[in-house]
Amino acid sequence: MSGIVIAVSRHAIHAMSKPNVEAILLRAGLGVEGDAHMGVTVKHRSRVARDPDQPNLRQVHLIHSELHDELRDEGLLVAPGEMGENVTTQGIELLALPTGSRLRLGTSAVVEVTGLRNPCGQLDGIQAGLMAATLGRDERGDLVRRAGIMGIVVTGGEVRPGDAITVELPPPPHRPLQPV
Repeated sequence: MSGIVIAVSRHAIHAMSKPNVEAILLRAGLGVEGDAHMGVTVKHRSRVARDPDQPNLRQVHLIHSELHDELRDEGLLVAPGEMGENVTTQGIELLALPTGSRLRLGTSAVVEVTGLRNPCGQLDGIQAGLMAATLGRDERGDLVRRAGIMGIVVTGGEVRPGDAITVELPPPPHRPLQPV
């Protein structure tokens, strides 16, 4: 399984959208250098309020560009980085990956998938109806979260648009992604 990096984004302050940049530097055990969510412990404000000492399982946020295409078909125009992701991908079914999958981004960076992003109401501040559009129901009626995945940096390195992405699945049994 392989794909490519479409865009990379970061923001030094807590804001929903992150501007696209030429490259990001991933730091092992920390996240994206220069991003407000970088650190060993959780940085998302709602999670810090509950327990500031919990490990940061949300160091890197990835969204598949195919979601942007689906949203456009629903009348919502969203650009890479606008939903807060650090890496916009193409060609990999991110939501279908099992927990513990490893993504090699470019020549050296490795991100381990920790779980699903749980979309929040701030998405509606970008466009009305965006949060609802990132949620759905499967054939059993279970909630489906489509707003990307989260991961931790295992091996640091620079990541740029156009970089290759390769996927290494963990040994079975595979555990489906859960919100983190």
